[in-house]
Amino acid sequence: MHFHIILTEICNLKCKYCYEKSMNEFDNGLDKKWDYDLDAPWDSVVDIEKIKNFLKKDENPVLIFYGGEPLMKLDKIKLLMDNINAKFHIQSNGLFLKNIPEKYLHKIDKMLISIDGDKKRTEHNRGNGIYDAIINNIKNIRERGYTGEIVARMTISFPDIYEQTKHIIKLIKEGIFDSIHWQLDAGFYKNDFNLKNFTKFAEEYNNSINKLLDFWVEKMNPKGSPLEKNGKVLKIYPFIGIFDTLYNNKKSKLPCGAGYANYTITTTGKISACPIINSVKNFYCGDLNTDIKNLKQIHCAGEPCNKCNYYEICGGRCLYSHYAKLWPAEGQKLICKTIINLIEGIKKRIPKIKKLINSEIISEKDFEYEKYFGPEIIP
Repeated sequence: MHFHIILTEICNLKCKYCYEKSMNEFDNGLDKKWDYDLDAPWDSVVDIEKIKNFLKKDENPVLIFYGGEPLMKLDKIKLLMDNINAKFHIQSNGLFLKNIPEKYLHKIDKMLISIDGDKKRTEHNRGNGIYDAIINNIKNIRERGYTGEIVARMTISFPDIYEQTKHIIKLIKEGIFDSIHWQLDAGFYKNDFNLKNFTKFAEEYNNSINKLLDFWVEKMNPKGSPLEKNGKVLKIYPFIGIFDTLYNNKKSKLPCGAGYANYTITTTGKISACPIINSVKNFYCGDLNTDIKNLKQIHCAGEPCNKCNYYEICGGRCLYSHYAKLWPAEGQKLICKTIINLIEGIKKRIPKIKKLINSEIISEKDFEYEKYFGPEIIP
């Protein structure tokens, strides 16, 4: 089982799509819809021994350090690593990576580092100097021998996904990142919806996705030769995740695992279905005294998802946005159309990918990935 742990709700950045939008979101109505745990502290006060005993009940626990910015609580991270037997991942903005001592650095199996594409885009969203700081800090840990997977976590607030992903692929070639995923900045705030603007965004984004899919498949056999046996499958999580579901005829609940395979340990020790809504009592599934097997499950139930032909692939996209319903129906339909375009785009290319697999240019193993640790399969 995967568990995010909220070490602090405090962050050292003020990104446009997070801090800035939240400052304009005081009247979204969720305080009337949901029961917030207003007594929850900003920083974790959970006893490490309780976490240790809780995770002992799981055969293969994965603990994902999360915030806020989790590396602002590096001492807590070190204590957890010293006392708990688990695999460790982290989701971070990357600004404090160089502060991690080597003893602990090499215990972190995977990292999700926030970067939104090239320097101009990243610094537009996250602040001046941030891009270079991220790249330099990743270079620092690579030079110190870090070989774990580093995922570029992109937030997409502009439709040029092809161009921005191509930039990250260049960084993959340079040995900085290993893989990519992204989340659309859509449906998470009430006050940022504009029908005309998002209609245009969705159309341009869908075209850019189709272009990126062509590039992804082309790179599997760049020479176009049946004799080429060293094809490359770029680890673009939304692509490989949806491909895995379609190719293997699987039925998928929420691919992120929220509410059934990925839970969150809050700052008070409650167990929440999702890190984004960790302080909302409606989504509490237990606490550190609950047997892991008995944690409550929460899924994206009801309309419109239960009537959708893509539900068993998409799972409802996002637990938070599904139940918050901050965008009107026409906005949600546009988001769903981007998901359908992505799914159909991959479905359309499966015959060609199958040929490459059958020709041993690429392998089914090239599409394997660890599920439920953070990368969004459905953006």
